[in-house]
Amino acid sequence: MKRKIINDPVFGFINIPNDFLYDIIQHRYFQRLNRIKQLGLSSFVYPGAQHTRMLHSLGAMHLMGEAIAQLRLTGQNISATEEDAARACMLLHDIGHGPFSHTLENSIVQGTSHEDISLWMMQRINDDFDGRLETVLQIFTNQYPKHFLHQLVASQLDMDRLDYLSRDSFFCGVSEGIIGASRIIKMLNLHNDKLVVEAKGIYSIEKFLVARRLMYWQVYLHKTSVAAEKMLINILKRAKEIASQGVELFGSPALKYFLYNNISRNDFIQTAETLDHFAMLDDADVLCAIKVWSEQCKDTVLAALCSQFANRKLFKVEALTSKKQGEELREKYLKKYQEHFGISANEAAYFIGEEVVSTDTYSPEDESISILYKDGTIKDIADASDMLNIQVLTKTVEKHFLCYCKI
Repeated sequence: MKRKIINDPVFGFINIPNDFLYDIIQHRYFQRLNRIKQLGLSSFVYPGAQHTRMLHSLGAMHLMGEAIAQLRLTGQNISATEEDAARACMLLHDIGHGPFSHTLENSIVQGTSHEDISLWMMQRINDDFDGRLETVLQIFTNQYPKHFLHQLVASQLDMDRLDYLSRDSFFCGVSEGIIGASRIIKMLNLHNDKLVVEAKGIYSIEKFLVARRLMYWQVYLHKTSVAAEKMLINILKRAKEIASQGVELFGSPALKYFLYNNISRNDFIQTAETLDHFAMLDDADVLCAIKVWSEQCKDTVLAALCSQFANRKLFKVEALTSKKQGEELREKYLKKYQEHFGISANEAAYFIGEEVVSTDTYSPEDESISILYKDGTIKDIADASDMLNIQVLTKTVEKHFLCYCKI
């Protein structure tokens, strides 16, 4: 028995109860998550946001164990095999994330989401484990007969969200994101194979939804983080463009594989080599390349962007009120960059970018958060809550930013 205990700064001591989960944690794909920051570029805004996706995954695994223990107390029959599979799902749910969260999805890998790559990596681990992850894959893809197990993994009230809100607020020092994860878990129950929250937990759910909204606009979609991500995307796109012209760029073998090849979804499906290279890619590859490009790259655009990024001279951000305003500002800055750097309009476009960021804190169209009353009736939280805020949180909020280089 390889039973281990991990001291987690958010939830205290976390148990790894058996060999199956321990071996997953020891797998090279999972260990890679220790080299990827959970919050990507948010450390430009909140210096304490240095925690990793591994730490988040371990915390989510812990909360899954707590949730299953609670559901057993309500009389639900959940086997040890099902518990292990659900816990493993939380360990592996983010395994397909690339460096700096979603940046790679929008720059040098097209048409492929981290959810897709997570599934492919889990299937590869299943092969390494001689098929012992079959139940894990069924729960992850919502094909397992007990639907509530998938809800605990991926829904509007899953263990992923309960962990990252608690963890991210802790490391960022943002008290608005603090939620009562333990209280929410203690209120969980089942009704017709669906996850519900007992009525006495309604205020904890209200606080959870409000906290999620505050964290999105204060941390995840902070305008400086948006600007830094746009800058990194432009760096990688420019690197890929000049790599396609045959220019030799410094980079790790994994990074160069994606720079010098047009990788699509089909490549991941058809070629084992693609997933192997992705599994070797982490934050360090990108940061190391940016440092070298800033000093040694002869391309004016890439060298300038990398130097600014490495020294935190990030894009400035301006909120746009109309499409016309955006077009006018874009033309103004493009001319400015062409004159300043002596470059073409196409090259100048790398120093600017528009971003539309949006979030709907609670979506009634998705599988709802259901409140269970003592008389057995069920209500959607949006109807059950007497807070006006909940109705407001169901609406999508959208903001338009223009990110540009200040010279």
